[in-house]
Amino acid sequence: MINIDYKILLNFTYKVFKKIKLDEFSAKAVSLGICEASLRGVDSHGIKLFPHYVKSGILGRKNPKPKFKFHKKFNSAYMLDANDGFGLAAGAKAIQKGINIAKKEGICMIGVKNSSHPGALASILLPAAKKGFVALGFTHADSLQLTFGGKEAFFGTNPICFVAPRYNQEPFCLDMATTQISWNKLLNYKRLKDKLPNNSAADKNGRATNNPNLAESLISIGAYKGYGLAAMIEIMCSIFLGMNFGKNIPPMYKSSMHKPRKLGQFYLIFRSDIFVNKNNFLKNLNKMCNQVKKQKKSKNQKIFMPNDKEILIAKQRLKSGIPIDRILFKEINDFASSKIKFISAIDRSWIPKRCF
Repeated sequence: MINIDYKILLNFTYKVFKKIKLDEFSAKAVSLGICEASLRGVDSHGIKLFPHYVKSGILGRKNPKPKFKFHKKFNSAYMLDANDGFGLAAGAKAIQKGINIAKKEGICMIGVKNSSHPGALASILLPAAKKGFVALGFTHADSLQLTFGGKEAFFGTNPICFVAPRYNQEPFCLDMATTQISWNKLLNYKRLKDKLPNNSAADKNGRATNNPNLAESLISIGAYKGYGLAAMIEIMCSIFLGMNFGKNIPPMYKSSMHKPRKLGQFYLIFRSDIFVNKNNFLKNLNKMCNQVKKQKKSKNQKIFMPNDKEILIAKQRLKSGIPIDRILFKEINDFASSKIKFISAIDRSWIPKRCF
């Protein structure tokens, strides 16, 4: 592993995104989104996505300068047309709007259409919690989740994220796919030639496999229940918003990089003091988390609430740097120094020589 300082990585990715003509808002949102994911230990949706995101911005899948447009449906319900921009930027724009509306109305619903892969939803939603709001977010993906009782996939990994503020602490944050692992994590196992965790993926016959090279689909969390959650999220992000669903969604890695994928995102942002005093909400959430962690522990185990591990990893990585495996490091290095025409504008002059 090679460790790179978080701020250096953030600066490098931002300047590369600016170099390939992303507007200021998009460049900041996307670089922050992927770097913060890696900082929090969510490596599958962190800097690993950088080469793919740059290529998709250059080749036309994503619009580097989208004209985001909100359409008011009700006082607390808006649709954002993302104009095929980067999903992380569209999500950040939606949360900004949602916070402003929720301040006045108490709650805001934002549907996002014509979007793209939004990275880690936590990167999008955590800013809302840090400003004292509770928020819920969904997005859908191409067919990757093994249909319960079937041999092939229909729904995607279809993640869900929930955040809430706490008193003098980092927010509560649950961010998870409705599959045992994400497809990006599977690709990490494949790239590093490691075996998959048990019962996380299935082969072409719908049978569980540890071999990432044989994996054709991902296995749901909680069997039928996880599959049901994926179906619910598909409804909210496709049917509800007028977007494609299931096998009509272009695959992230196998479809043309010249064509937009037209994905949906869905967010609910609401004040933490709608029903109770805000201070009571914050302190009681702290109290609940503390009481959970004070319960009797299993042997050699430690009790964690959602986001506890990510908070610890972020503190460690702020000191030691973001670990990047040598295969990905070489890919970014080769990518940044490539003589290929559409990448030749990217250089590495912003990174101290010690990093490359």
